[in-house]
Amino acid sequence: MKIIKSFSVLLILITVVISGFCMRSQSGSLNIPEDNAGLTLPTGFSALVVADKLGSGRHIVVNSNGDIYLALRSLKNGKGIVALRDSDGNGRADVIRYFGNTLTTGIDISDGFLYYSNFEEVFRVPLTPDELVPTGQPVVIATGFEKQNQHQDKTFALDGAGNIYVNVGAPSNACQQVDRTPGSTGFDPCPQLERHAGIWKFKDDVPGQDQVKNGHHYASGIRNSIAIAWNASNNKLYVVQHGRDQLFQFYPDMYSEQQGAELPAEEFFMVEDGDFFGWPYCYYDQFKKQKVLAPEYGGDSKAIGRCDKAKGPIMAFPGHLAPNDLLFYTGKMFPERYKNGAFIAFHGSWNRSPLDQKGYFVAFVPFENGLPSGEMEIFADGFAGVKVIKSPNDAVYRPMGLAQGPDGSIYVSDSEEGRIWRIIYNAKK
Repeated sequence: MKIIKSFSVLLILITVVISGFCMRSQSGSLNIPEDNAGLTLPTGFSALVVADKLGSGRHIVVNSNGDIYLALRSLKNGKGIVALRDSDGNGRADVIRYFGNTLTTGIDISDGFLYYSNFEEVFRVPLTPDELVPTGQPVVIATGFEKQNQHQDKTFALDGAGNIYVNVGAPSNACQQVDRTPGSTGFDPCPQLERHAGIWKFKDDVPGQDQVKNGHHYASGIRNSIAIAWNASNNKLYVVQHGRDQLFQFYPDMYSEQQGAELPAEEFFMVEDGDFFGWPYCYYDQFKKQKVLAPEYGGDSKAIGRCDKAKGPIMAFPGHLAPNDLLFYTGKMFPERYKNGAFIAFHGSWNRSPLDQKGYFVAFVPFENGLPSGEMEIFADGFAGVKVIKSPNDAVYRPMGLAQGPDGSIYVSDSEEGRIWRIIYNAKK
């Protein structure tokens, strides 16, 4: 009996040693720079560059085998998607392939299919096991969206139950009769709400669905929600809206420069079928903690008017930070407090002048029971590479897309140089 017990203890010790060696070997094989590739992160986190100079990166997704797919806003080598593979496990992509004949923005993977979108259509193509680049022909899933020259990204979210939710941004700033013109009143009612400024729901496997004929108008009054994600913990859709611009520039008698820089808030919405969130008639004032009537519709920066009927945000962020992606964390690598919480990539402002621009970071919002349970925290910073940002052109990198890897690490894409970072917990010794 003693021999069996001793042998069991020996096996446990051997297992612990081998496990520790494997963990050290895995971490040690990653070439993590001391400066975390320029990023500032919470204690215990590390970052490395997976790939660089890929093109004008937009959204990003990581497959269950670790393969990475990055959407490109402009074609590179005549292609709009770049596929990457780390074949030797050192953290750097050593196999890089371009494919797809259209520029892309939203991108995701579900049930063995790669979904991606351009400004007017959503596609899907089957992924072949062990093949990095899809070999099949892409099929149009959603189409019939109108051409527009503002807020044209057709980002989307998949719910895992056979549905896809597509963001259709507003083709204007505030539905003015003469767009972005001081003193121009807003159309009332705003005709853009019929086919824009909202979310449309489609089946995720039916080819050729037309927005008008087949799409379900799921929610309205959302100016533009490039950041869109399905939260599997409570089976709800969430978006972060880009708020309207130029309150001070158009209405200096109502708003100071400081107010123009901070207002309106970027709003975090939980979206349910039939919701209306207020654009263009309303915006959210995070200082007053309420929706107020827009000046194009008779507002004076204080009046609420019809805005008491618009659904409010679950959280509000400072104006013009440009939330461009949203990720609910489901991995096991990060500490427990991050589980089911929201990561948001803030692309950074362009319209806070003459004040400094802000944003250019990845934030974290803790969640509990489907709602924020704490304040926003800056999780990853340093992308811009400079302390004072007067113009977006000053920023070396701008965080754009977020994705979770199969091991629970997080990937961040950049829109300026096409860089991809991988953020790991406790990777450094």
